[in-house]
Amino acid sequence: MLDKIDDKRIALVTGANQGIGRQIAKDLVGHRLIVLVGSRDFARGKAAADEIGPGAHALQLDVTDQASIAAAAARIGEEFGQLDVLVQNAAISNTRKRPDQSVADYAATTRPSNVALDEMRAVWETNVFGVLAVYQAMLPLLRKAPAARIVNVSSGAGSLTRNADPANPHRPIFGPVYPASKTALNAITLAMAIELEGTAIKVNAVSPGFTRTNLNNYAGTETVEEGAREAVRVALLGPDGPTGTFTHATLGTLPW
Repeated sequence: MLDKIDDKRIALVTGANQGIGRQIAKDLVGHRLIVLVGSRDFARGKAAADEIGPGAHALQLDVTDQASIAAAAARIGEEFGQLDVLVQNAAISNTRKRPDQSVADYAATTRPSNVALDEMRAVWETNVFGVLAVYQAMLPLLRKAPAARIVNVSSGAGSLTRNADPANPHRPIFGPVYPASKTALNAITLAMAIELEGTAIKVNAVSPGFTRTNLNNYAGTETVEEGAREAVRVALLGPDGPTGTFTHATLGTLPW
């Protein structure tokens, strides 16, 4: 049993056993939050929590498994009574890309005309439906906190405004699988923010940038510390902070 310590806030970070998620969890512990390290594999989550140190605790959570989500919500409710911060970081980029295949070559196999629907469904199950399922399960606990924060980790790759610009060099890889899943996530984030207008709960989307993680076979150009920065900032927003925004640590507000 993990008793809530004094008035420390409780945070849940999904997909936190590695990469950006683990760094977000580490940084939030550094801000004196109790952080639940969400991981599909409990052993990997425990290893990450042990590495982060006191204040981090493993929580088995598969965002594509309703029973797992319900069990996680029940545990948080029983042990803490509320949830102050929810960082929805769990995501996958594909299920079929070969290790030796470039992003451009993979993108060519996932055009609207030739994408395998099973590939699209698998990615959206985690990146879109999983986010909504966790939101629905955790919202009663977030409502019990005095000023909860929801942070959905998105990507600039999902920006419709940017991808509609012919001058955007990354436009050719926009497609129905990962990029469009982040477009959908942005839409859901805005819908959540609208639903919770008038409450103390703030909902925002953030882009970590092109960060070196397993998601992109460590081809990114930014460190996980840099990638985690905006999610942590938004998770700790004060009462005057915004809701319904899409931001990046150095680029500021991003276009939807």
